[in-house]
Amino acid sequence: MRWSRYWLDGKDAIGIWLDGDLLRLDALDLPPGLDLLLADGPALAPDLYRHLRRLPGAALLNPQELSFLPPVPGRKILCAGLNYHSHAVETAMPSADFPNLFIRFSDTLVGHGQALQIPPVSTQLDYEGELAVVIGKAAGPLASENALDHVAGYTIFNDASVRDFQFRGSQWTLGKNFPATGGCGPALVTADELPRGAHGLSLQTEIDGVLLQDGNTADMIFDVAALVSAVSIVTPLAAGDMIVTGTPAGVGFTRRPPRFLRPGEICTVRIEGLGALINPVAQALCSQAG
Repeated sequence: MRWSRYWLDGKDAIGIWLDGDLLRLDALDLPPGLDLLLADGPALAPDLYRHLRRLPGAALLNPQELSFLPPVPGRKILCAGLNYHSHAVETAMPSADFPNLFIRFSDTLVGHGQALQIPPVSTQLDYEGELAVVIGKAAGPLASENALDHVAGYTIFNDASVRDFQFRGSQWTLGKNFPATGGCGPALVTADELPRGAHGLSLQTEIDGVLLQDGNTADMIFDVAALVSAVSIVTPLAAGDMIVTGTPAGVGFTRRPPRFLRPGEICTVRIEGLGALINPVAQALCSQAG
């Protein structure tokens, strides 16, 4: 199963993808909520598909008319840095013995088709195509062998980073939390539709059709199970939490000369089996402080 969240007619809603079409879940008499989809999506799918196929054409959505939201609100968002061997090499950093984790705030995210915004205080907004793991069931400390049982599915993430602020100190939080710098979507794909642990998936990032990142999730230093386990040891996980798994080689700040995002460009992250997250790039017009 795959679903998308969108904003339409003044409300946040969910659509289910069926045979290439996006159908309104709220067109059903008793649509399941997001928590139920996260916990039992694959089990619910046969009944949902049967009922959705019977709906009139009014239930059919035009994706071109929607404002997409991240597939889940992102109650907790923890991100792994330097988690691909290729990226560790290009940054001349040694492979870590434990995941390098930092926090993103949910109000920094934008959905598919929404603009990533270059903040007024910087010209160094960088792209990072990544796989995001979405938790489906609450959990305390988990062993790696049990961690994937708590994964609802996966989505695409662009962890766009304001590099001059990221590297001002030893912690990366400032450079990762400017408004509208985290692209997420367009859909959540449940874990049963992908290889176990989303292993071995092609991941590519393009700007205006030019390929800049070409990696594979098999290159992760800490795989999905290891990351979920590591996070769960520190903080309880809940349905809708996200763990963003790192980026492969090819980011802008390591290039000579550096290659940062510019207004008017289109940044696309593609992951095999998940589709494409597409975000235009815009200049933020003013500071968000006030």
